Amino acid sequence: FPSGAHMPEIKALEARRAIRDGAKEIDMVINIGALKSKNYDWVYRDIRMVVEACEDGGAICKVIIETGYLTDEEKIKACELAKKARAHFVKTSTGFGPGGATVHDVKLMKQVVGDAGMGVKASAGIRDYETAKQMILAGADRIGASAGVKIVQGTGDITVSY
Repeated sequence: FPSGAHMPEIKALEARRAIRDGAKEIDMVINIGALKSKNYDWVYRDIRMVVEACEDGGAICKVIIETGYLTDEEKIKACELAKKARAHFVKTSTGFGPGGATVHDVKLMKQVVGDAGMGVKASAGIRDYETAKQMILAGADRIGASAGVKIVQGTGDITVSY
């Protein structure tokens, strides 16, 4: 973390250790180079090994796809691979890469994984109530933000009807 470049076995080992130390949720970053090289077997194995570690330890696995580096086609493929690997969430970004969560990306991700009951976490660049509201309306199940107090002090109704 945050590069996603570790070997899948190392990521799984780190996840197991974190869970043993009390973690209830694990964020993992996909190997972006492998995805861009269309090495989808590698990306799937990368995700699946961490998901298995989470399943074994009763933890939630969130897969960060770093949307700022990806084309829409790559975002879709990354979400499909996370869904196939049975991750619990897909997440837009670490906060270290370019850009942050966008309404477009959240909608796209939700379209791919929503039918599997997976969640979408919009993370990075969400600094105010209105932006958080737009992310939720676009399909985000969770918001990752360092401005939580500012967001909840915003005005208006952020409730979403399904």
